[in-house]
Amino acid sequence: MKRLINHPMHGGNLVWAASLANCSPSAILDFSASINPLGPPASAIAAIQSHLQDLKAYPDPQYHQLRAALSTFHQIPPDWILPGNGVAELLTWACRDLSALHGTCLLTPAFSDYQRALSASGAKIVHCPLEDLRSPDLDRALKFAPAGTQLQKFNGLLLNNPHNPTGIVFPRESVLPWLKQFALVVVDEAFMDFLPESQQQSLINQVQDYPNLVVLRSLTKFYSLPGLRLGYAIAQPERLQRWQQWRDPWAVNVLAAAAGEVVVHDLEFQQQTWNWLTTAKPPLYDGLLQLPGLAPYPGSANFLLVESAHPVIELQRALLEHHRILIRDCISFPELGDRYFRIAIRSELENQMLLRGLADVLGR
Repeated sequence: MKRLINHPMHGGNLVWAASLANCSPSAILDFSASINPLGPPASAIAAIQSHLQDLKAYPDPQYHQLRAALSTFHQIPPDWILPGNGVAELLTWACRDLSALHGTCLLTPAFSDYQRALSASGAKIVHCPLEDLRSPDLDRALKFAPAGTQLQKFNGLLLNNPHNPTGIVFPRESVLPWLKQFALVVVDEAFMDFLPESQQQSLINQVQDYPNLVVLRSLTKFYSLPGLRLGYAIAQPERLQRWQQWRDPWAVNVLAAAAGEVVVHDLEFQQQTWNWLTTAKPPLYDGLLQLPGLAPYPGSANFLLVESAHPVIELQRALLEHHRILIRDCISFPELGDRYFRIAIRSELENQMLLRGLADVLGR
């Protein structure tokens, strides 16, 4: 397998991509980071501009207004919510709690940051492979965890829903029984809000019934604000107070907090996003099916996992060099390697540009 020098482990590394494409980072059409192509919403930009004068003061360390907005949005008390500098920061504290347990079950393939955060905390990782990526079975993966891991009350569970990288959504009913089996369950719902409300399978409304449940949510992907870094955890207040004592007192800057307060109530933008995804995804999926050697996986999130008969590192390089298009290889998912890539769903016009680019490089 041909590896690229300084190969990034995450999507969205435009500086690296531009160095290969011999262009500026702004010239890259980025399908590697699964960010909403419609945003940021006008409400977020207006909030940022109106709070620029707040840069001369420290943020409110308790983030009362942001917590109040999220409380109203989710119908859960404010002290059950902790804003953070993106889900990545909150994941660090969740994994510190998981490290106190005998082990943590991790569904694989898994987002590489889980491995980082668990390893940094010294947590013991119990890999639980998903056997069929087109129809992942949570029960089967956990029931067949390696023998001797003492599932019951001594271990933790870390999973994302929708699952990354497949985009498959685990039904709420399939996750609920496991809340009684593990000492701590951390569910990363970073992509859940891309599903229309009627299709979402969030466990947020279960948090007050299960003190061993933590739900992580992102505001940067759906609202296209990755540069601001903003996410939040929903969990038992005592747990969140402990996390607050561990971390920097001002984890969220004033502009991110101001944007977060308004975007969760931007119903028009939310509906626009659901409409866009409903329209844009099917033609892209069908177009990929028509290309030789490519097999996209069905998924409910704003990205698609694609199995490739062609070496993906070479495909990625060719797309950059000839079309300035960046796709996300799956090298950071060891179970997938060089035969899979993941792409964000963008506008219909941009999706067509990707399909034409793929057709070109596959035909060379």
